[in-house]
Amino acid sequence: MTLIAAGDRRNGIGFKGDLLIKLSGDMAYFKEKTMGNTIVMGRKTMESLPGKRPLPGRRNIVLSRSVKAADGFEVCADINELLNRTGSAADVFVIGGGQIYNLLLPFCSEALITEIDAEFEADTWLPSELRGTEWELSSRSEPVCENGITYVFAVYRRCVNEKAESPALRSAIS
Repeated sequence: MTLIAAGDRRNGIGFKGDLLIKLSGDMAYFKEKTMGNTIVMGRKTMESLPGKRPLPGRRNIVLSRSVKAADGFEVCADINELLNRTGSAADVFVIGGGQIYNLLLPFCSEALITEIDAEFEADTWLPSELRGTEWELSSRSEPVCENGITYVFAVYRRCVNEKAESPALRSAIS
């Protein structure tokens, strides 16, 4: 799986159920990377989509204990069901929100992070583990400036795969 997100200098990703800032270059990058693939999100992210409709050209999956059905979305009640439907394939993109990032990060081998060189008021954050020793920077784009905001597209790869050694993860998928 691949985590994809945009975060500010403090790893903030959202505020009051919305993105911190909408950058057209970041939106285009997100579309380019996820188009034709599977995207996994939580209920709050699903509800934040334009018109609460699935993103076109992608298989939209909601991981939620409370949502039972939603037009145009597949719904999975837990990680076991999600993994049974998708595996942990590279064409599965985790798109948020914060709880879903934290829950699925152990299954991700790559993280595509738009690093925004600014700070915003935030109430939702990227998992702190992304800045840990388990992840290494693979590539970073040249800076992009849009409406006075500078950002880069960074790719992080997991350098240590502890999935197999984690009893908690083994029990989550057994």
